[in-house]
Amino acid sequence: MAKRTIIIGNWKMNPLTLKEAEKLFNDVVKNVSTVKKTEIVICPPFLYLEKLTKIRTNKIKLGAQNAFGDEPGAFTGEVSAEMLYNIGARYVILGHSERRALGETNAFVNKKIKVSLGAGLVSVLCVGESVRDESHSYFSLVKTQLEECLNGVKKTLISKIIVAYEPIWAISSTINRYDATPADSLEMTIFIRKILSDKFGADGARARVIYGGSANEKDALDFLQNGGVDGLLPGRASLDPKKFTEIISIAESIS
Repeated sequence: MAKRTIIIGNWKMNPLTLKEAEKLFNDVVKNVSTVKKTEIVICPPFLYLEKLTKIRTNKIKLGAQNAFGDEPGAFTGEVSAEMLYNIGARYVILGHSERRALGETNAFVNKKIKVSLGAGLVSVLCVGESVRDESHSYFSLVKTQLEECLNGVKKTLISKIIVAYEPIWAISSTINRYDATPADSLEMTIFIRKILSDKFGADGARARVIYGGSANEKDALDFLQNGGVDGLLPGRASLDPKKFTEIISIAESIS
């Protein structure tokens, strides 16, 4: 079976009110009624999930932006993977560069992945380098991220993992950022698939790999056609219904 193109919107810490979140979600819902071939996921802040699950649509699935790496218990301020699943989330973004910048290690992300998989969530594992050096050491960094974050994950569960390549140097919040190209994406995607294949065999080779790095409506077509990816992880563009639905329309047109 062919892999469906997937578009995952990461709202990050936006918007500021539930009313705005409902409007944004509803605007997207209205514009994707004819979508048939593209999988759509929106990952809002935790506190909006319950309300958004009540806005009925079979076109959009909900995800979370993080989960705690342990079973439910005495962990003040944390949200467990089971809680997320029970409230309606089916995906969770893990290992995002903005979380890693706060101190999350590969070992910590690994615990989160295992707990999230156990709770029934599809894990969107983010990997990516901060710089592209002439010695190509960024390949080693991404390899280490993949191997350590996926350590101990069963081969039978790799289909429940999506790898999101997000070069930190291309993210909109990075100082002195610059645009990544589909060629950059293709190079790393081939490498990621090789690592997954070596670790998980044929199942790993079939795992979905998507591109982050401030993907938007202007470069979506090029990345989807020439970047070797199965989808995109837009951040800022997902907060604009017109831009986000344009990305979805592009994905739908080439799926």
